[in-house]
Amino acid sequence: MNDGVNGVALAVFIIFFLAVTVMGFLASRWRKAENEHTLDEWGLGGRSFGTWITWFLLGGDLYTAYTFVAVPAAIYAAGAAGFFAVPYTILVYPLIFTFLPRLWSVSHKHGYVTTSDFVRGRWGSKGLSLAVAVTGILATMPYIALQLVGIQAVLDVMGVGGGENTNWFVKDLPLLIAFGVLAAYTYSSGLRAPAMIAFVKDTLIYIVIAVAIIYIPIKLGGFDEIFGAANDKYTAAKAGGLVPPAAGQWTYATLALGSALALFMYPHSITATLSSKSREVIRRNTTILPLYSLMLGLLALLGFMAIASGVDVTNPQLAIPQLFEDMFPSWFAGVAFAAIGIGALVPAAIMSIAAANLFTRNIYKDFIKPDATPEQETKISKLVSLLVKVGALVFVLTMDKTVAINFQLLGGIWILQTFPTLVGGLFTRWFHRWALLAGWAVGMIYGTVAAYGVASPTQKHFGGSSKEIPGIGEIGYIGLTAFLLNVVVAVVLTFVLRAAKAPEGVDETRPEDYTADAGDPGVQVELPPATADSAH
Repeated sequence: MNDGVNGVALAVFIIFFLAVTVMGFLASRWRKAENEHTLDEWGLGGRSFGTWITWFLLGGDLYTAYTFVAVPAAIYAAGAAGFFAVPYTILVYPLIFTFLPRLWSVSHKHGYVTTSDFVRGRWGSKGLSLAVAVTGILATMPYIALQLVGIQAVLDVMGVGGGENTNWFVKDLPLLIAFGVLAAYTYSSGLRAPAMIAFVKDTLIYIVIAVAIIYIPIKLGGFDEIFGAANDKYTAAKAGGLVPPAAGQWTYATLALGSALALFMYPHSITATLSSKSREVIRRNTTILPLYSLMLGLLALLGFMAIASGVDVTNPQLAIPQLFEDMFPSWFAGVAFAAIGIGALVPAAIMSIAAANLFTRNIYKDFIKPDATPEQETKISKLVSLLVKVGALVFVLTMDKTVAINFQLLGGIWILQTFPTLVGGLFTRWFHRWALLAGWAVGMIYGTVAAYGVASPTQKHFGGSSKEIPGIGEIGYIGLTAFLLNVVVAVVLTFVLRAAKAPEGVDETRPEDYTADAGDPGVQVELPPATADSAH
């Protein structure tokens, strides 16, 4: 590994970073509204994005440093089990095709900005809404942390920030600078900033992966050599060769299914969805977003290429950046590093906006200042978007970064517990609100305690996301086990509470709200910012 600074690569990286920073600040003037001081404008971009902007925004939102660093790193370190990310992104699109358009319709009809807004309106429960909001904020912080780990991996490989024995502040200073820039343009421009930068990010990523998937195999002697080298490494490490051992099949399957169910529960996924201007935009996007799954499969192969090229790093998160530095000319390595860095900034911005919206709408407005004006809401969201990033920094600076994929999987354990309340509420009101709250609590407690008890060679607690499934004896994803417990508790208690005739709360939605589209009565083509809060 090169211990010096790669000046050419660093210069190219800085040029791209400065370019997207300027774009981030200029984005505040893009499609500017008459009244920009509302959450519909700052947090949802005016709810006016069409098919292609939404596609880039969702792609920038969902395909993150997790995709470009953590997944190939997992394959580099642990073998083909890391490919679980590919089937899960395939599973997720038919799933969201069924429920996202319904969520868009009811949210646009009632002016909902967050999932918790919908939960409060559907179930008539501020307590349940609060639970969903707190879970969303909590689950988002390790996911933002993963983005910062991606940026840090690139900086480390370029030789910026010093070695392992360097003072922690000096070592993390470049990361803190990137964090500060991200915070500044998110505060200034809101969702428009990542929406604009997503075009640059996706273009760079597609260029880099197209070059990598052709150029690197040619230099390494072809895919036969690459797969052979990977197989030799896994066999020597007794990891079962290219095919995961039978003992890992439950883990693979539960990780894929659990991650698919969790992906669109994250607040940032919903924020990008609600920013689109019609339900048809959502339906179109669920049919074309699988193009990103093809890219993900190709990116995952970089883990094998890193093995074949002889990359030797103690921190697997550095494997792909190191592969790029070793195989590419310095100038193109800089382009690749910029793609990873920008690929981390875009989702981090959206995630912090989404978490801030949850706090403002469903904690601040519901419990602290019910008469908050749209301007006050926006101001609070801007401030909280900064605090959420600080929370993410705590994860980065205190948890083991060598297996960064655990950041995302830990967030998945938590956010998956909101699935029965959110998706269940889009199709039925059979569940009782108190039963859903009890199910959520059981899932959260079991998932957190189980994850806390998982140790790794470098971390005593939260060292992994898989554990023995009670009653089966197989190792599986903790999040899916917690989810099943959640559903069982919610179903059983619903029968009990209905029999006891417990109060069910008022549903402010109607069946036709779930199929309404832009232009229908009560659903305007673009929500006027000046009256965005009037639907509440």
